Amino acid sequence: MDAFDLFLFSIYRIPSLTELGLTGDALKSEGEKLLAVQMLGMMNGGILTGIIGDRKGRVAVLFGSILLYSAANIANAFVGDTTSYAIIRFLAGVCLAGELGAGITLVSESMTIERRGYGTILVATMGAAGAVCAGLAGDLLPWRTAFFAAGIAGLLLLLLRMKSMETTMFKQTESISSQQKGSFQYLFSDRKRALKYLGCILMGVPIWFSVGLLITLSPELAKDHHIDGWALTKAFTLFQIGITAGDLTSGILSQLLKTRKNVILGYMLLAVASTVYFFSEFENSNTNYISCFLMGLGCGYLSVFVTATAEHFGTNLRVLVSATVTNFMRGSVTLLIPFHLWLESRFNFTLASSLIITGILVWSLALTSTLLLKETYGKDLNYSE
Repeated sequence: MDAFDLFLFSIYRIPSLTELGLTGDALKSEGEKLLAVQMLGMMNGGILTGIIGDRKGRVAVLFGSILLYSAANIANAFVGDTTSYAIIRFLAGVCLAGELGAGITLVSESMTIERRGYGTILVATMGAAGAVCAGLAGDLLPWRTAFFAAGIAGLLLLLLRMKSMETTMFKQTESISSQQKGSFQYLFSDRKRALKYLGCILMGVPIWFSVGLLITLSPELAKDHHIDGWALTKAFTLFQIGITAGDLTSGILSQLLKTRKNVILGYMLLAVASTVYFFSEFENSNTNYISCFLMGLGCGYLSVFVTATAEHFGTNLRVLVSATVTNFMRGSVTLLIPFHLWLESRFNFTLASSLIITGILVWSLALTSTLLLKETYGKDLNYSE
């Protein structure tokens, strides 16, 4: 549900803003602003929910997140201008931030060392499947109906989650000082720990560069290349089908091969090759839809990435790290959007050129970070930092 709700704006950006009276370049500029506002909310929400999750419990974050983002999506169905739209997307971002990090932590701490990878595979794969449903909804439902339905579905999900139990590992941290639980200051008190945290964030940024910029702005790329009839919903759905398949296969491979790091690197290289194919074949729209699927497949290292992130840190910081890494990774678009716009205005680059340069930077940092991070497969999680 959090993935479904998260991607609704990307799917309904153009029809919703068109109904609110925007046309031409305003659709792109205002749409990018709203996306950045939503991701800014997720970055702030990641910090807030991470602190709560490590101090008050994983289940508390799950319940609170589901209730609040469901209410925000219902409110989103009734917006009448871009200002209220921005406020609601910010609040939705804050509320959506906690579910993935808390969920991954809850599953990781509840399962055995040998099997926890399969649990996190299911979490990430079902999340990607939720994004596929968002893409399909774009062809079936009006935008206000979709947001309202998402809010109602979230409330139903809350009822299903009511029996979730707190993990034994978290209960064992009650004797640890509150200054060491869910604390950003403590996270950065050690240089190696801080660099490991930064490396985890950079490792995930290309996933959101791909979906948040390349796929979301594909209609504008199609227009620049004089391609008629480009369907954002089709490109997005194929990307998410690819990432669903990637989450499942990469997770299974990491369990069978007993390595997180090498599987992540392999899928990253596939995603890089697919991105090159995406730009080189953009004038052939039929072929380019295939590249959307292949990019998603490569970005399917998400399931292994979130598992490895949780495995890198102790119980007293695990939700803070999992929540903020996943949301800073998502929120990286708040920096990538102005960066590619700056390239366009400063050097008179085309949209495609600015995105290519941004991609080179993003993928270089991600590959370097992954190479420097340690292997985490089989690591015992019952410890504190």
